[in-house]
Amino acid sequence: MALSLVLASSTARAQDSSSNFASGPGTYLFLAAGVGLPLLRDGSEGKNHFFRTADSGLSAVLLAEGLKRLTRVPRPDTGERDSFPSEHATAAFAVATMESDFHPREAPLWYAGATVISLSRLWEGRHRPLDVLGGAALGFATARLELSRNRGLLLTPWIDGRSAGMMLTAQF
Repeated sequence: MALSLVLASSTARAQDSSSNFASGPGTYLFLAAGVGLPLLRDGSEGKNHFFRTADSGLSAVLLAEGLKRLTRVPRPDTGERDSFPSEHATAAFAVATMESDFHPREAPLWYAGATVISLSRLWEGRHRPLDVLGGAALGFATARLELSRNRGLLLTPWIDGRSAGMMLTAQF
């Protein structure tokens, strides 16, 4: 009996530690990898993939922020009225969808990472299942919309469908 209580307690602590990591630093590492890796490994398409993934993630998070302000759903842990949709799930699924399109063989890994991040929001008690599902759907849909267009959703001046970069113009 005592051994099972010790094991249950240590398992709960391990899950708390894992969900804390996935909800915090793990999310930032996942998003940074999804946005930054294309620059290192996608050759001539690297800049375009970088900008497209950043555009998708930024667009999805801005949409999520707007929905939070419209819906004003209270969080289960604090009662703050910004629970729906989960921005962690939104951003993670936007990045996972983009990277899965660029590297289809890696899709299970990208979606697994996004799922762990999303579940961590439930384990942390920060969101309800509908918040996470809504965020995942919003991130996925925004990325699919991004991929269906020749130019980006927000960063259009830097994405032309074949290449990406920044341009500064001045008129005298």
